[in-house]
Amino acid sequence: MSTTLSQDHHPTLRHEEREAIGAELQEVLVVLTDLALQGKQAHWNLVGPNFRALHLFLDELVDAWRLNADEVAERAVALGHAPDGRPATVAARTPLTALPTGPITDHAVIDAFTALLTDSIGAIRDRMDRLEDVDPVTADVLHGVVQGLEENLWMIRVQAAH
Repeated sequence: MSTTLSQDHHPTLRHEEREAIGAELQEVLVVLTDLALQGKQAHWNLVGPNFRALHLFLDELVDAWRLNADEVAERAVALGHAPDGRPATVAARTPLTALPTGPITDHAVIDAFTALLTDSIGAIRDRMDRLEDVDPVTADVLHGVVQGLEENLWMIRVQAAH
């Protein structure tokens, strides 16, 4: 007996489940993509006495967020969902507050990313919690994302200590 695999085949998840998981992953992708874009915006416009250290740290954060976004998008594709990381999609669907335009002080960047990371973690945890019983594999991907974001938040917060 042979089994014919199709694009719609998955050994344990029904089509409806995969669609729902893909929709959740899409929203996580939007958050991570926006976070990375805002990280570069801050990186380019940063001013202040802590410029160098924060400038370099923002690049590290952006790299990590882009890797997370890639992992999330690839998980969506593995489940048959086409991720959408186009700028118009991200701008229309992001729940994150935009940074101001122009120069931004090092202290304002720390405050802004404390809020952005807190909001990102909350948004992703909500989706992770909804996926726990539906697809533990996808939930595990999101566990790793949240763990990294929580570490990023800790590292941003300690820079605000005076």
